[in-house]
Amino acid sequence: MAKNPAQKAYVYKMMKSPVGELKLIASKDGLAAIMWEDDWRVRLNVVAEDRKHPVLRETERQLKEYFAGRRKTFDLKLDFAGTPFQKKVWQALLTIPFGETRSYAQIAKQVGKPKAVRAVGAANGRNPISIVAPCHRVIGSSGALTGYAGGLEAKAHLLGLEDALPKTQHKAA
Repeated sequence: MAKNPAQKAYVYKMMKSPVGELKLIASKDGLAAIMWEDDWRVRLNVVAEDRKHPVLRETERQLKEYFAGRRKTFDLKLDFAGTPFQKKVWQALLTIPFGETRSYAQIAKQVGKPKAVRAVGAANGRNPISIVAPCHRVIGSSGALTGYAGGLEAKAHLLGLEDALPKTQHKAA
């Protein structure tokens, strides 16, 4: 099996959602990415569209349930492509419960690098599996919504869906 994600073959399926069109990407090993329009964060060797790929179909089903308010956790096999530090941060994202938020500092402490707040922010920004690995649940220490690949409006929508929008943001959303 190729270790370099650029050498692995990936397929995709497009999905309409309340936060815009999403491009779901998978390998034979699992879900590798959920990308937004004009997303630049993830570079994978996507070889073809495959609307019937079982991982992509299951991802779409679970995302639809999430957007409809019927799902709070995802049960998908994930295939993260990144550095060991990024993967550690992305695994920490998976521990943030539905309806809760964490700060970058809290995630840095969780991964054992309490002074690496900026590195955690950078890894969070490169999270390839948005929504499922809930980087939208990471906010600034002040409660401010910070950068999000899908845009701050999408981040506010997702947090609102989970009733987790920080009180400082309710007027803006």
